[in-house]
Amino acid sequence: MTARRLPPDRLLLASHNAGKLREFGALLAPFGVELVSAAALGLPEPPETGATFAANAAIKAMAAARATGLVALADDSGLEVAALGGAPGVHTADWARQPDGTRDYGAAMARLAREAAQDPDRRCAFVAVLVLAWPDGHSASFEGRTEGSWTWPPRGEMGFGFDPIFVPEGQSLTFGEMTPAQKARLSHRARAFAALAAACLGPR
Repeated sequence: MTARRLPPDRLLLASHNAGKLREFGALLAPFGVELVSAAALGLPEPPETGATFAANAAIKAMAAARATGLVALADDSGLEVAALGGAPGVHTADWARQPDGTRDYGAAMARLAREAAQDPDRRCAFVAVLVLAWPDGHSASFEGRTEGSWTWPPRGEMGFGFDPIFVPEGQSLTFGEMTPAQKARLSHRARAFAALAAACLGPR
């Protein structure tokens, strides 16, 4: 659907991920938009049953918007590894999920390295799709993509998820070794947000 201008008040981030809250908070700060998370409002996480990043982001954004009456922002993102036929892709978070419901990305990164180790092709890409949803059912989506390669062992304590094994194309540092400002210039999420900002927020 066509994008609408965002109202100059609170925006709900339909996520329980503290790393995403920090990243989006920094991206939205120049626009004066107050960001509140689904976790802070006690909203449940809806099942992500979509077959694409866009479908899963829409599920989360629409559920949050309808539950609160606020405009909601959701992202679905993941790592696509060439040697694994694009996996983990939309199942990136599932690779980290443990039996008790927590997520262990150290174990997920080890699994990736183990399953892709015999293939010399290290190409991969981080993909993010952002969906804005309004309580009346209107929505708009924006995509960003960062090409790169995976490395082992993990390097760096910054970022979150698979960041410590992802080296963006043309760079020597992993996302896990970059400062937030360095990562923001290259990340899939920041690129998707730039498209959203141009359509829905206008000039700073």
